[in-house]
Amino acid sequence: MGRAYSDITFTPTVREVQAELGSREQYAFLDTHPDRGDTLTPREAAFVAEADHFFQATVGETGWPYVQHRGGPRGFLKVLDPKTLAFADFRGNVQYLSVGNLRKDDRISLIVMDYLNRRRLKLLGRVTLVNAEDDPVLLAAVRDDAYGAAIERAFVIRLEGWDWNCPQHITTRLTEDEVDTVVAPMRAQLQRMRTQLAAAKAAAPQAPTDLGDGPLALRVAGVRQLTDTVRAYELVAADGAPLPVVSAGAHLDVPMRLDDGTTTTRSYSIASSPLRTDAYEIAVLREPKGSGGSAAVHQDFALGLRLYCAAPSNAFALEAGPHEAVLVAGGIGITPIKAMAHALAAAGGEFQLHYACRSRAQAPFLGQLVERFGARVRVFAADEGQRLDVPALLRSMSAAAHVYVCGPSGLIDAVRTGADEAGVDARRIHFERFVAPRDETDAQGFTVRLVRSEVDVAVPPGRSILEALEAKGFRPPASCRIGTCGTCAMRVVAGEPLHRDAVLTPEQRQVQHLMCICVSRAEGAGLRLDY
Repeated sequence: MGRAYSDITFTPTVREVQAELGSREQYAFLDTHPDRGDTLTPREAAFVAEADHFFQATVGETGWPYVQHRGGPRGFLKVLDPKTLAFADFRGNVQYLSVGNLRKDDRISLIVMDYLNRRRLKLLGRVTLVNAEDDPVLLAAVRDDAYGAAIERAFVIRLEGWDWNCPQHITTRLTEDEVDTVVAPMRAQLQRMRTQLAAAKAAAPQAPTDLGDGPLALRVAGVRQLTDTVRAYELVAADGAPLPVVSAGAHLDVPMRLDDGTTTTRSYSIASSPLRTDAYEIAVLREPKGSGGSAAVHQDFALGLRLYCAAPSNAFALEAGPHEAVLVAGGIGITPIKAMAHALAAAGGEFQLHYACRSRAQAPFLGQLVERFGARVRVFAADEGQRLDVPALLRSMSAAAHVYVCGPSGLIDAVRTGADEAGVDARRIHFERFVAPRDETDAQGFTVRLVRSEVDVAVPPGRSILEALEAKGFRPPASCRIGTCGTCAMRVVAGEPLHRDAVLTPEQRQVQHLMCICVSRAEGAGLRLDY
């Protein structure tokens, strides 16, 4: 004696097929299983008592099965005892198919479903049909006082066996009550957020109505939350005209007002397709430990805000002409890479996109990219144990391919080092950093003497020369702020600069004595600059 359910359902022919197809051995243990499974345990009884519907099957005189759906209020299928189930049968379409079948063959099969938790319980039993007038006690046991229809009879099922079915292919569905239960915490959180937002708006100073003094007038026309820390901003021409055409990899210097009241700019890559002239899209990662620019954008950039920007520029352009491109992005570095993918696809170019991220949920634009470019997008999510093998990638690409990489310094350094080790021509490696390089010298302050202005400016630990000058009201030319464009290059009159840019040539550093004040610092106690 084993499990009742398998004894009943595993007929000789079924067992023969199992043996032919190689599954007989995996079910053989049921023939000697110590638990007969013909009596409901508290687990099965509780599951049945919570059901609001089930499917039942009976067999007619011609041998055809008939499947019927039964539904009602939660708990309408009653557990009278561990061996007995019952439910009320009301007047329906008066076909009486199940009732007729059961007069000749009392066997019944039920499947009870729980879509929310992806569970299903199969039950086998024999039915006794009890007319309502014949057993008032039973009638009272199956009646639901909230449902006033007249009961014609009760189905009383004597349990023969049961079995839990696997959850595979059960689609999660929710009842109205289950939806309310699931969303109740979110509704409460939303209300708390609304209250907090109202309080923050009441306490915060009025957001600026316009920022910057550049020739390109833009308006914030859309704001989207891409991840919990990244927002996308759609910028259109303030006058509604088409925007200047840009190439993939272009960036926009965006004005903003920091907490200390100073107005500055930050460079953000234009992530939208270069084919668009109706809007530029930028994405901004909020950096809690940053210099305040991203926080200012998240706080102040609301719909309707006007920004007066410089014209877009490009220090990270695609090589001219058809070529195979290997696009590599890390985190928020996806923004220029996304634009490149759009440009290459529009031109019919051959490319692959390798996207490294902490998790798919924290990967901006991932859904759009996969939908648009399909298998050409390869995702390496750290929380899934995936890691981009940079050396292997560089070894596998063709001899004519160009690599375009943007993201954290570690990723860029890995690509540059790997290319050098693999013998890849450095001219085929193109990169853009999103974060200024930093090291232990950032913890050391120094003084800068502006010789033409005859002003001494203290550069505190953790701040750049550019930021220190802006805090004093000076406005030297600047763009990228990460040492990749050279806009802020200033001549050193005296002192030893510690160069950390990625744009100045040896001649510019050693002969012209230039330094990028957005990232480079003083080797000693101070510098004298021609400004």
